[in-house]
Amino acid sequence: MHIPDGILPAQVCVAGYAITGLATWYSLRQINRKPDPSAEIPKASLLTAAFFVASSIYIPVPPASVHLILNGLLGVVLGYFAFPAILVGLFFQALIIGHGGLTTLGVNAAMMGIPALLAYHIFQARHAFGKVLTEPTRTGLFAFLGGALGLGIAALIFLALIILNVPAEMDANTERGVILGLSAAHVPLMIVEGVFTAMLVLFLQRVKPELLEG
Repeated sequence: MHIPDGILPAQVCVAGYAITGLATWYSLRQINRKPDPSAEIPKASLLTAAFFVASSIYIPVPPASVHLILNGLLGVVLGYFAFPAILVGLFFQALIIGHGGLTTLGVNAAMMGIPALLAYHIFQARHAFGKVLTEPTRTGLFAFLGGALGLGIAALIFLALIILNVPAEMDANTERGVILGLSAAHVPLMIVEGVFTAMLVLFLQRVKPELLEG
């Protein structure tokens, strides 16, 4: 789901860098408000590495194949650390394995990082249901929603960006059909990432709850 170089016009790439710069500044500001901002750097580093590796794990969803993203998982577990973690991971993905590109780094970071922050807030919303659901149930449910919707929102942004910026020399109808098919292939992946996020969060809650945000 990475957007490579040469697909988007220059003004969209510049806007992507502007949004990413603003989101990075805001995330770092929130991190610096913590009592010990550096305490979670090892956890963020570990999940940044997991995010980097995930892009090489492909899941066949005929007629296409998709790879893991895990941006929702990073949002749920890392909170505001998720955005800089995703930015760093995307930089190395573009540099080392050719996923995405440097001109589109800002767009890709905003596309995956902002939904990760939304996933964090979705997960935090579980506290509002303390009188309705038991602790494990609401933790698992909202972790699933964070993991699934983090990817789902990113896929919708990807779909909109590509469809609105189809190069003039391409057959627009054919191109849109391919993009819609690729986006639909991410629906099963949403479920996979939602279930994986819920399982990991429930495990952490049982063995090391201090690793969970909030």
